[in-house]
Amino acid sequence: MRQWYKHGGMAARSASPRGFWALWVTQFQGAFSDNIHKSVATFLAAAVAVSTAQRDQFATLIGMLFAAPFILFSMTGGWLADRFSKRTVTVGVKLFELAVMTVAAVGLAQRNVPLLLACVFFMSLQSALFGPAKYGLLPELLTESRLSWGNGVLQLGTNVAIVTGIAAAGFLAEALRGREVWIGALLMGLAALGTLTSVGIDRVPAANPTKPFRANFIGDFLAQLQVVRRDRVLWLAMLGELYFSFLGSLLLLNIFIYGKDVLAAGDAQIGLLQAAVAIGIGVGSVAAGYLSGGKI
Repeated sequence: MRQWYKHGGMAARSASPRGFWALWVTQFQGAFSDNIHKSVATFLAAAVAVSTAQRDQFATLIGMLFAAPFILFSMTGGWLADRFSKRTVTVGVKLFELAVMTVAAVGLAQRNVPLLLACVFFMSLQSALFGPAKYGLLPELLTESRLSWGNGVLQLGTNVAIVTGIAAAGFLAEALRGREVWIGALLMGLAALGTLTSVGIDRVPAANPTKPFRANFIGDFLAQLQVVRRDRVLWLAMLGELYFSFLGSLLLLNIFIYGKDVLAAGDAQIGLLQAAVAIGIGVGSVAAGYLSGGKI
């Protein structure tokens, strides 16, 4: 681990701030688009549902489809981030996102819920593949003293993107009801923009070009879990992140159902309610980066 960080530190000294901000914009766009797409798919599924029970099933299914790729393919994302340059992986997943958003645009134009559900899964897949490269790039783009700051700023950007994406989805779903094709066009344009900004990330070497691929992701996961457990602080941080993510996902789902059934709120109002959940997260993230005092 220490040798790996030294390698990242050498890369960071030769990198420019432009590379970090290109990564920041790329990540912001991805999170923003992902939440617009997922939320609009949820609102559209609720609109075409024939009963409250079916609507709730759609909402739950979307949550499951969003979470499944992180369970199934995160280890694959880690392998890609080691085996190839993290910049190459980032550009690749953005091109994949552009293809998925093109299909999603067709689904929105046709109000085809099954197609949109499939796109939710594949958008989450690209996020799962992007995650390890995204966080692995930080020590290669920033010096050690700036790493906590970079983590905080990246997390702030992510949560601002989530807030604005969810809020925008509510307004778009109401304003463009029956004309969802324009939402699809917007998502395609944003994906193209994210692909362009990903090219601006500094070129970095592959961390382990000969790393073998393990098809048994469960076995690989358990093996890596044993490595993490040897570091008590890292283990507790991982458990805390797991619990926090679970609680946030559960809260967002319940806000959607509560807003529809109890408050009788419109899509735009529900979007604002869900966006409010993430505001404190973003403020806390950047505060943590500064309060750490440059320590990891």
